[in-house]
Amino acid sequence: MQRENRHSVAANEANLTAFDAVIDVRSPAEFAEDHAPGALSCPVLEDDERARVGTLYKEVSPFEAKKVGAALIAQNIARHVQTAFAHKARGWRPLVYCWRGGKRSGAMAHVLREIGWDANTLEGGYKAYRRHVVERLAVLPGTLSLCVVHGATGCGKSRLLRALREAGTQVLDLEDLAAHRGSVLGELPDRAQPSQKWFESLLLNELAALEPARPVFVEGESRRIGQLQVPEALMQAMRASACVRLEAELPTRVALLMDEYRHFFSDRRALDAQLECLAGLHGKAVIEEWQALAAAGEWHTLVARLLEEHYDPAYRRSSERNFARLAQAEVLRIASPDDAAFVRLAAKLAGSRRSEREAAHA
Repeated sequence: MQRENRHSVAANEANLTAFDAVIDVRSPAEFAEDHAPGALSCPVLEDDERARVGTLYKEVSPFEAKKVGAALIAQNIARHVQTAFAHKARGWRPLVYCWRGGKRSGAMAHVLREIGWDANTLEGGYKAYRRHVVERLAVLPGTLSLCVVHGATGCGKSRLLRALREAGTQVLDLEDLAAHRGSVLGELPDRAQPSQKWFESLLLNELAALEPARPVFVEGESRRIGQLQVPEALMQAMRASACVRLEAELPTRVALLMDEYRHFFSDRRALDAQLECLAGLHGKAVIEEWQALAAAGEWHTLVARLLEEHYDPAYRRSSERNFARLAQAEVLRIASPDDAAFVRLAAKLAGSRRSEREAAHA
């Protein structure tokens, strides 16, 4: 036991980034739900094998389960050594974890150390890692200097964030992490939303890389982005932070949303289904009018009506009630849907924030 303890480290950001590789030996299903960002999936039991061993443990005996499990684990470790680890140099240092930091990670780490690699395990395994994520997400948002970008739907807030990132400014893009644009038509055509736990792992990974002394631009979100919940500490920090408000005329907003919603134009069934979700707010007659516009290909009219009748009232109700400093926000105007307009605005905004920070330290 003492020998194992010398090769075990606590779950924290420093340890999770101190090794040449982080190896997750849990089953593929466990890995798919959540894992440490950047971890390599090298299961010592596949999903069906894990189920088989668990059934033996419950229905036959722990001894029979361990005997079968040990043989499967040995076979799978051998396969990983012959494939994933075959070309690793003598000085390679991996960190290995399983569910609780017990037998699965211990078996893999033992074999790797016997080969000659300095393999360590994560104390408490994934469960300890998960506690670390929850604890850090409760604290880290409050250490950052957030600037919240507001604006009605279709103003191009996400485009401004991308331009700010390209300009070298710190950005936290929650909708990109959540794989959702945050509205009833916000599903992305080519990306499913992550699990809640994986979203939080990705979020912590982003937050931990930010410099507290520099501004961080983030879009003013509601508590939910699609099916995902934004952690409470981050919501509180955003709602107490300084704001900027992005504004655009209706034709510009329609053009921007036409680009974002283009995938719905070729999938009427999906669009109709999403619009049906709004029947409780707007009534069946209005939904049928919107669906008729879609059926006729009147896309500009449909998008304009969605903005004026659904998105804008919802934005006014939510933002003004929840963000205390929105009334004092600097107003930024975007006059064109072209990318160049967002690049210019991002450069101006980044420059003004840089000047403010330099003046504060003068």
